[in-house]
Amino acid sequence: MQIFLARTQGFCAGVARAIEVVEQTLAAYGTPLYIFHEIVHNTSVVNGFKARGVVFVDDIAAIPEGQRVIFSAHGISPAVLEEAKKKNLITINATCPLVTKIHRESEGFSRQNIPVVLIGHKGHEEVVGTSGHVRPDLLHIISTRADIEKLDIDPRLKVAYVTQTTLSVDDTRELVRLLREKFSLLTGPLHEDICYATQSRQDAIKELASLCGPKGLIIICGSSNSSNSNRLMEKGQQLGVTSIIVDNAGDLDLTVIDGKENIGISSGASVPRYLVDEIVLKIRAVCPRAELINFDNPEKHVVFPLPRI
Repeated sequence: MQIFLARTQGFCAGVARAIEVVEQTLAAYGTPLYIFHEIVHNTSVVNGFKARGVVFVDDIAAIPEGQRVIFSAHGISPAVLEEAKKKNLITINATCPLVTKIHRESEGFSRQNIPVVLIGHKGHEEVVGTSGHVRPDLLHIISTRADIEKLDIDPRLKVAYVTQTTLSVDDTRELVRLLREKFSLLTGPLHEDICYATQSRQDAIKELASLCGPKGLIIICGSSNSSNSNRLMEKGQQLGVTSIIVDNAGDLDLTVIDGKENIGISSGASVPRYLVDEIVLKIRAVCPRAELINFDNPEKHVVFPLPRI
């Protein structure tokens, strides 16, 4: 058996930044410390911080006046920031810089009176946050072909689109194509503002699928509420390779590797590397002669600066 580790493992730069924000804030101020929404979508990370006294809330009203709060990597709407100011909260923003760029672009389109089509999953924290940066009368959220058909926008107008960063270019390509057919003056985000981590992980799944083949297995390490982790599993399945998602090694039922010649292992952008290593150890415990094959990580030099803490 060969075990192929995807090129992209461990935290992306945006997640690493958010985690470091929490670590430095705890070191400087201790608890109480509140975080608005899960800092990132990973059960192990969130539970680890809870064990250290961090309190996660989904409503600013749940935070006592004057306390310190960190905004998660997924970003927030201006209304949430205003609510925090009214409660005299000490705020630290851990929003991923790539999400912040989408916010700025959305605001710019609104100032120009341009309708904005937001491609994403309704209810996802990032989509909720980005929506708050667009004038309500200009905002249209879509996730399917049917949503595009229902859009009530004059096709002669200039229309802009932005995307949830946990969706890759591959995920959105068909929807963007349909938008271009419908709106000849469609404009979109700059290429450099598209999340590199989401796309590179999708590309790594394509590589794993070719290495594992149709008789292989792809294991995605990621939490069930992680959008990019679920997209990775779906990509593997689309490429004809049996693909599963597990939160950690404890969730891996080893019967799934029976009869598999090759196994590919990847992980979502919010997954700590040690969780992947534990999955490898569990497999090699029953397949001690399995060959482990690593690749160079293209993201290893990407780092985002920290905010003031």
